[in-house]
Amino acid sequence: MQRYSFLTLARNALSYHEHWQEAWRSPNPQPAYDVVIIGGGGHGLATAYYLAAEHGITRVAVLEKGWIGGGNTGRNTTIIRSNYLEDASAGLYEHALKLWEGLTRELNFNIMFSQRGVMNLAHDIHEARDLRRRVAANRLNGIDAEWLDREATLEFCPILNADPGIRYPVYGATLQRRGGVARHDAVAWGYARGADARGVDIIQQCEVTGFRTKDGKIVGVDTTRGPIDAPKVGVVVAGHASVMAEMAGFRLPLESHPLQALVSEPVKPVIDTVVMSNAVHGYVSQSDKGELVIGAGADDYVSYSQRGAFHVIEENIRAIVELFPMFSRLRMMRQWGGIVDIAPDASAIISKTPVDGLYINCGWGTGGFKSTPGSGHVFAELIARGRPNALCAPYTLDRFTTGALVAEHGAAAVAH
Repeated sequence: MQRYSFLTLARNALSYHEHWQEAWRSPNPQPAYDVVIIGGGGHGLATAYYLAAEHGITRVAVLEKGWIGGGNTGRNTTIIRSNYLEDASAGLYEHALKLWEGLTRELNFNIMFSQRGVMNLAHDIHEARDLRRRVAANRLNGIDAEWLDREATLEFCPILNADPGIRYPVYGATLQRRGGVARHDAVAWGYARGADARGVDIIQQCEVTGFRTKDGKIVGVDTTRGPIDAPKVGVVVAGHASVMAEMAGFRLPLESHPLQALVSEPVKPVIDTVVMSNAVHGYVSQSDKGELVIGAGADDYVSYSQRGAFHVIEENIRAIVELFPMFSRLRMMRQWGGIVDIAPDASAIISKTPVDGLYINCGWGTGGFKSTPGSGHVFAELIARGRPNALCAPYTLDRFTTGALVAEHGAAAVAH
């Protein structure tokens, strides 16, 4: 059996996987669908999956200008948690976390979800007060949350620098034990396979070039592979949402910024949790391959580039090495940037638009990956029923005129 497995792997490797069964079809676009989803990342694929699985809408096309999971889904640090401050945020992210907990079973696909716990560090008494307030708010919303004092924090993560004289001394931390990480590409693949099995067409290398409307209502889209008719269109394109909105004739209150991350050479297991620090704009976890996955803060300038400024990484590494002195000799193997679109209140937009039949899902900032199943679930219901449910209602575009904002700059854990 071992010899057979080795020969099978060698044969497939030498043939460049030519004979592997495809996980989903690669159909040509049909002339018309009931729903078109623009964006083949985790959120778009999840939306299509739940449209088919829970609402019986299977004449759905997911249009992706590149390849599945090639955008922000593959350019993040895979952290999952629900310990947000505001009631609306806590409700939506906790809904997502509960879906994460059953997602491998739901999709029959191993997404490598690891509930190793997420820590948010406090470095002074003021930050500690803010974090303890968040713990209390989380508990009122039925979300697991703990406050760890300095000693308990260092016991839970012993490799943290215990020196009280460093620039960012460890004062304490919050801990959400149900938080953790998942394999980002596996999430995209699992949703893609599940949607395809329910009849959804996943069409790659298909860029949307325009929207077609009649009497203020969407009737279809123009693409590089021809026109497609649809009475409902959902836009889920992460950092480029404002570009699509302008194409459709309206504006969104968003700014797009690069968000950088990097990974180290692989080492033996040294950290079995996720450690985040808003003050240093950094967060660290370790992958199953042994790489340290390190995230930085958003760049100050507005850009659609998938690269970021060097000084952001430099400052990030300086702080990370101070918090974890044992990392100082590690080599960094690669660096990348994703594009995050950020609303004035640092919360998402899940809403109808001024164009009837056109729906938008964007503005997730640094919270996009962790919200994937919850985002797709509520967005599918909005598209299917034409009205938001209770979890989705606080995130409409109307809040920017009514003033009912969902202010989450602090609990986002990375400075915007």
